[in-house]
Amino acid sequence: MDQVPAEGGAVLGNLGMAVVNVPPDAAGMLAMEAGEDSAILSVEPEGVVYALSELRAFSLDYMRGFRDCAQSLYTSAATTPPGGEEYADLIEAAGFVDSPSHTWGLIATRSAISRLTGQGIKVAVLDTGLFLAHPDFIGRSVVSRSFIPGVVSANDGHGHGTHCTGTACGAFKPAVGPRYGIAHKANIFIGKVLSDQGSGVDGGILAGIDWAIANKCHVISMSLGANVPTTTTFYETAGQRALNAGSLIVAAAGNNANRSAGNFGFVGRPSNSRTFMAVGALDGNLRMANFSARDTARVAGSAVDIAAPGVAVYSSWPMPTRYRAISGTSMATPHVAGIAALWAQATGARGAALWLRLIANSRALSLPIVDVGRGLVQAP
Repeated sequence: MDQVPAEGGAVLGNLGMAVVNVPPDAAGMLAMEAGEDSAILSVEPEGVVYALSELRAFSLDYMRGFRDCAQSLYTSAATTPPGGEEYADLIEAAGFVDSPSHTWGLIATRSAISRLTGQGIKVAVLDTGLFLAHPDFIGRSVVSRSFIPGVVSANDGHGHGTHCTGTACGAFKPAVGPRYGIAHKANIFIGKVLSDQGSGVDGGILAGIDWAIANKCHVISMSLGANVPTTTTFYETAGQRALNAGSLIVAAAGNNANRSAGNFGFVGRPSNSRTFMAVGALDGNLRMANFSARDTARVAGSAVDIAAPGVAVYSSWPMPTRYRAISGTSMATPHVAGIAALWAQATGARGAALWLRLIANSRALSLPIVDVGRGLVQAP
């Protein structure tokens, strides 16, 4: 399926779902038929989602997330980070900044010193697309598809998707500036599920997930969401079926906090689904980003799972700008996605096993679990 049609509907075979365009009374009839013996698990209305970053040029909504399967590891995993006490002392004592050779996010997550490349791993970025003519992606394996009605190309006319793809899978040695990409030999799959205005609908997101699963993508990165505190059956189910198929969905926890004013926000849809790994954002001093959402639901499986660099993150941008530094849980998410690709390459872990690898090897922080989950993601 190339696109989600504006009218009619679509069957998403890998997810066992359908997106249908029906009047409210017909939807009500379908919902009534979704009983215990029905093949219909649930009938839910479609919503709108947005790109999640601190760009002020477009209207944003936000998200949230955490998973109950991680709770035992939160309490039982060792607090000493990979690299031992010397590394622990180092990152406690000093903040991180971009160097001439690497961005601060790659340094903080140990991606800069990892020997893994993401070779043989498929990473899907579901966002506003990718600026396909960007010099840093020439010669890379890129498969792309648009899920925006009436838009054939997955080319990025916004910038958000190009930035996220750069962090997850950017070049090892860019011609200009420091290295900013993590899984630099991964196979890239670009699903344009958000328009060049930065918004999309649930049907397009689900179609993108279905497409990524069909292409056997090992990691699916989603820096998008809606400012809605409740989850949905369709996202919960999509995440579980992705895990069952060996695909880990990583999603931004949301930017709706204003911590300096005492507002901690909440993690929103779809990363509040228990089957999505939700990512909070840190600054270069490993403090919570002012905008990064906190779990406030206190519901098992509905909080932040892990944290990553999300403030002043330098990455690729559509030409002629080429590079740009921006902030958001959107920027933290592809750090986790790229590192997930490294762990997938290193260990062969897939789906839920890959999830556990990430949180079991993260760097414990002196911050609340409701903010950072298991801690700072670390590369193998």
